[in-house]
Amino acid sequence: MNRKQQLSQLTSTEQWDVVIVGGGASGLGIAVDAAQRGYKTLLVEKYDFAKGTSSRSTKLVHGGVRYLQNGDVSLVIEALKERGLMKINAPHLVQDMSFIIPTYHWWAGLYYGLGLKIYDMMAGKLGLKASSWISKEETLDLLDNLNEEELHGGVIYHDGQFDDARMAVTLAQTAIDLGGSLLNYMELVEINKTNGKISGATIRDNESDEIHQVKTKVLINATGVFADGILQLDEPNKPKMLTASQGVHLVLDSSFLEGEHAFMIPNTTDGRVLFAVPWHDHVVVGTTDTPLDNIAVEPQALEEEIDFILSNAALYMKNKPTRADVKSIFAGLRPLVSVNDPNIKSKEISRHHKVNVSESGLVSILGGKWTTYRKMAEDTLDTATIVGDLEMIPCNTEKLKLHGYMQMDNLDDPLHFYGSDKDKVENTGPEEDNKSLSEYFHLSKNQIIWSVRYEMALHVEDIVARRNRCLFLNAKETLSLVPIIAKIMAVELDRDEDWLQEEIKKAEQLINQYIL
Repeated sequence: MNRKQQLSQLTSTEQWDVVIVGGGASGLGIAVDAAQRGYKTLLVEKYDFAKGTSSRSTKLVHGGVRYLQNGDVSLVIEALKERGLMKINAPHLVQDMSFIIPTYHWWAGLYYGLGLKIYDMMAGKLGLKASSWISKEETLDLLDNLNEEELHGGVIYHDGQFDDARMAVTLAQTAIDLGGSLLNYMELVEINKTNGKISGATIRDNESDEIHQVKTKVLINATGVFADGILQLDEPNKPKMLTASQGVHLVLDSSFLEGEHAFMIPNTTDGRVLFAVPWHDHVVVGTTDTPLDNIAVEPQALEEEIDFILSNAALYMKNKPTRADVKSIFAGLRPLVSVNDPNIKSKEISRHHKVNVSESGLVSILGGKWTTYRKMAEDTLDTATIVGDLEMIPCNTEKLKLHGYMQMDNLDDPLHFYGSDKDKVENTGPEEDNKSLSEYFHLSKNQIIWSVRYEMALHVEDIVARRNRCLFLNAKETLSLVPIIAKIMAVELDRDEDWLQEEIKKAEQLINQYIL
């Protein structure tokens, strides 16, 4: 995955079958599907792949226990199927995670236990391990830091876990493996039309400021929470179709779980569920559901959201987390399809996706969730083939093994997410360059160089936030590594001293926003 090679394909292709705007979960999924069907496919992303919501999830591949509570059965069935397919097609990225729901009332075990048996049943042949009731003693044995006052027992069930940004990079690699062309830091600036119908686009390379004109049979808007902006670029007076909801996560030291099991609080003070999930030897706690009018590239947690997570976690943990315990904090925005009903709270809005086609032929994918990215891509592209009058080729991504596919014996290996590329990463440079630059998380010089050469990383942020997840694990420690990372990248990218100093400055400004 080399950006110079991708740029050469951009300039040498006279017309594309499909141009996709947006390099998050939905856009990358569409790129994989389109390339796999054999269409000439181009994807452009204004920032870096998965810069937005797609790198800021709770790291779960799940059917959605809460959606089952809300009665959204069709979404749960769809998501459970996609969860199973993700685990089959990317075993180096998706793993089984056991979740425990502690019960503090005699009836709660029966209520949640029966509900989760239905959850298991709905997964069918693609299900994971069966849920079961466990005693108070078993619950405390599995969750050492759990508040045991008035504890009756628990219910254990299974869902999936993944690294969202690494999945995004893997989808980009897969699309390129299949013949697609993908470019990060490439911005759509104008939609070109002929006789009122979309015929192409004007795009700008934000690294060089060079302008490119591209022709396409169909243009797809897959920009997540920013989709309204593209819709209004197509139709200036078009009403907004999305509403945004913010989800905040706090990252704690692994001592707040002391084990391999996650736990779920099924009914917080605002009626949501709250997760505490082990991830990369840390604990991710979240999330919130706060309606927002202002959509930002780098959303910031509100004080009330931080207090909400800490106070609800403290109700269930003996060792109660405080602000001083937070290693990193991150926020993401959910793109929810508007329902035009002020009485419906954002947490009650369905996570189903919707495909919209404008009069000019702009195809937009709205809403959705990470787990169903493949199905979202299939539905979007099925529509796009009609709009663009493309050859009708069926989707076959259900059985498509993703880049790096490999059955991993040890998912505790800090390089497991590279899959079959792991040995190549370690052989990028001398053996001593595989040593981690930090004692708090694994990040080596060879990983940095690999990301620059083969994963299209152009900036320090790309490394610390998405090729490696250290920014999301320990922001202060990441801050201390910025000069080292920048120097390695400057050599690899052949950048001068001015670039180096500016890159350090930008990275430090960003990272400080992740420190509580």
